[in-house]
Amino acid sequence: MLLTINANNTNVKFAVCRDGRMIADWRLKTDAQRTADQYIVWLNQLMQMSGMALSDIDGCIIATVVPQSLFHLNMLCEKHLKTAPLVVGDPAVELGIEVLLDKPTEVGADRLANAIGGHIHYKKPLVVVDFGTATTFDVVDAAGNYIGGAIAPGINLSLDALHNATAKLPRIAVERPAKAIGKDTLSAMQSGIFFGYVGLVEGIVVRIATEFKAETGADLEVVATGGLAPLFHGATPVLRHLDQEITTRGLIEIYRRNRG
Repeated sequence: MLLTINANNTNVKFAVCRDGRMIADWRLKTDAQRTADQYIVWLNQLMQMSGMALSDIDGCIIATVVPQSLFHLNMLCEKHLKTAPLVVGDPAVELGIEVLLDKPTEVGADRLANAIGGHIHYKKPLVVVDFGTATTFDVVDAAGNYIGGAIAPGINLSLDALHNATAKLPRIAVERPAKAIGKDTLSAMQSGIFFGYVGLVEGIVVRIATEFKAETGADLEVVATGGLAPLFHGATPVLRHLDQEITTRGLIEIYRRNRG
């Protein structure tokens, strides 16, 4: 079985995969100082609860945007799982796509996995909107190549900024309000955050799609993923698909392309 590890700025997602599909997954808050020994105790318990054993793992692949965590995740695979992991972004790892940017090495590993996971499933040009620590928009052409995108502050970052920079505005959770016109401070903040991000997503997606069609003549499929994606899917017609397995699917495919 394959273990995929996607470490972003908020959480580390571990997924166990068999025959090209995810069969179990767990998340842990990102901590760059967490050691391989700490990871393995946590992972071992969860796998046992799911009827699996560490010895079932015979392959690993890591995607991380937190460089400080890579050493410990590598040690987890090599020391405890007895397998040398593939690391997305390593020059020796073949992606099977072109990264058509001025500085290809700057693209986050998770964004590349999203591009690959999206292309093999939807098989058409698309933009992946990932609601994570940052809200990212990743554009993939008809051949599956990564051609660019946009990065905006994540929703929770904006909430923290709103709370920390004001004297009286409280810290709130993101919720979908019933109306745009808030009748108190809480509902006004929820409206501003939620519908503000709906407008941000709609505006950026429409601009990207218009540019892409002018250049290629093709329409873009739009896919939402990430922790807060279910909250926004259905709130705007531009988010046509909700796909919470797109990153893991991409990592499985990268592993297949390199190790069969």
